[in-house]
Amino acid sequence: MEKEARYDASSITVLEGLEAVRKRPGMYIGSVSTKGLNHLVYEIVDNAVDEHLAGYCDAISVTLEADGSATVEDNGRGIPVGMHEKGVSAERLVFTTLHAGGKFDDSAYKTSGGLHGVGSSVVNALSTHLTVRVKNGGNIYEDKYEKGNPVIPLENGLLPVVGRAKGTGTSINFLPDDTIFDKTRFKEDEIKSRLHETAYLNPGLTIHFEDKRKEIPEKISYHEPDGIVGFIKDMNKSKEVLHDVIYFKGEVDKITVEGALQYVNEFHENVLGFCNNIYNAEGGTHLTGFKTAFTNIINTYARELNILKEKDVNFTGADVRNGMTAVISIKHPDPRFEGQTKTKLDNQDAAKAVSKVTNDELIRYFDRNLETLKSIIGCAEKAAKIRKTEEKAKTNLLTKQKFSFDSNGKLANCESRDASKCEIFIVEGDSAGGSAKTARNRAYQAILPIRGKILNVEKASIDKVLANAEIKTMINAFGCGFSEGYGNDFDITKLRYDKIIIMADADVDGAHISTLLLTLFYRFMPELIFEGHVYIAMPPLYKAMPSRGEEEYLYDDKALEKYRKRHKGSFTLQRYKGLGEMDADQLWETTLNPDTRMLKLVEIEDARMASEVTEMLMGTDVPPRKAFIYDHATDAELDV
Repeated sequence: MEKEARYDASSITVLEGLEAVRKRPGMYIGSVSTKGLNHLVYEIVDNAVDEHLAGYCDAISVTLEADGSATVEDNGRGIPVGMHEKGVSAERLVFTTLHAGGKFDDSAYKTSGGLHGVGSSVVNALSTHLTVRVKNGGNIYEDKYEKGNPVIPLENGLLPVVGRAKGTGTSINFLPDDTIFDKTRFKEDEIKSRLHETAYLNPGLTIHFEDKRKEIPEKISYHEPDGIVGFIKDMNKSKEVLHDVIYFKGEVDKITVEGALQYVNEFHENVLGFCNNIYNAEGGTHLTGFKTAFTNIINTYARELNILKEKDVNFTGADVRNGMTAVISIKHPDPRFEGQTKTKLDNQDAAKAVSKVTNDELIRYFDRNLETLKSIIGCAEKAAKIRKTEEKAKTNLLTKQKFSFDSNGKLANCESRDASKCEIFIVEGDSAGGSAKTARNRAYQAILPIRGKILNVEKASIDKVLANAEIKTMINAFGCGFSEGYGNDFDITKLRYDKIIIMADADVDGAHISTLLLTLFYRFMPELIFEGHVYIAMPPLYKAMPSRGEEEYLYDDKALEKYRKRHKGSFTLQRYKGLGEMDADQLWETTLNPDTRMLKLVEIEDARMASEVTEMLMGTDVPPRKAFIYDHATDAELDV
């Protein structure tokens, strides 16, 4: 990196003010759930990583403090504290103005991962208090905010000096606002996974993590000199690999492309895309460029080697990627994304750059490594054979009249056909299903009872999955098909219901049924979860009936404890062992009525971690599952 890049008060460009963030936080950080909460940490970390990309920072520390706040510190140049042309310290502008930052000035940053230059000010706006300390020129400068508003008066527009220190850098401590977020306890597992990911993408960076909230503080450092090659090895560490990791790198029109891939003896693909260190959960043009180029390369070689004959059709993209684990990481000077939280890259030049680098570098590699090439083509051959077999099975299973959507006897459909207003409840058992059918609002609520526990799809072959009556019923009811490693027939635009609500009993069996359903959705219809259509209903555990006053539903033991403390008179307590014990009016009031019910939105923050945990808990390998349960036993909720 060129170290002459200018980064001072004049680098900070102001575009607009900060008013809307506290009113509509979801627009800026995706949600106010734990996912959005952790996003605050990532925003500040991403700014520090941008300093590393510019060549000025090689260490970042992330601390989850005992008081619930978080501190992110780096040894970069330090946020500029000098006077801006607006007549105030540049640091103050960065933290109080949307779209104020060095990311809009090409001389300060060649590439950046921070969220459209709004990161620092958004974190500030959504924090009860935030403190900034900047080391620069031998001094320590400090600024403080409460709910986005500055509380330290400036001296002639400049920050006060609170001490002396060598070196440069920025330290930011913030406490999320509990009036905005559902919960304000950071999830350390997701944060650690994200920091480890960042270390893999930046081999020259060391990231220190400390969790001071625990009785014995947890400390861990992430430094991955092997970069994304180490990332691939880590993801495949417990799998049977077919060859060494293939690594390639190149640059086209100032877009740097880096890729690594390896095949394992399994039938699904795991291709992750990153742009400027940000994980793009929904992929985008860089992954499209890679997949298209790679498919063409494999088909060309397969014909040259006479593995594909003249009469044979080409392998599909899904065929050639079966068993593939890959990471594609690009550095782009001007990235564009669909949506504020960067889940999908939208630059067309990224597709061209990745396609060219993939084509040039992998042809060079395969020309010299024929055995590796043959093993990859072998995977594609095997996948193509299975795909053809499964396509026949799928056609037979899903097109028979008895399984058609309208003639399904179990589904009590709603009257409306406006998908944006409709919701479907997947209900455990016929008795609860009967109550739900009576209680629902027929205009927009559909009820689908399922009997017992559905198939565990993590352990089952595709033909068994598609032969399962309950799963077929759901696929037909939702209307958008399903996706799997052998091909992709899922179309989210055909979804018939905006909300898919799992309604199971509040006991261990109910939790197991919910887990089996979530595993099905995650493996075969992941877009349902990623696009926010899957919910879990929260039926009450108790009904408190006082001798005087109104009856009250209590949703968990904590609620019961609080009720006991505040209710001084005598009361009768009814415990619901299952949804089938409620009459239609009670079920409507507690679980179906949008005005009074409680729903949990199912979210996935870290797709790689979710995949690993799903595989561990629902797969066939017992020892890792035992170890996970042992390590997380204290986190479990008991149903006694």
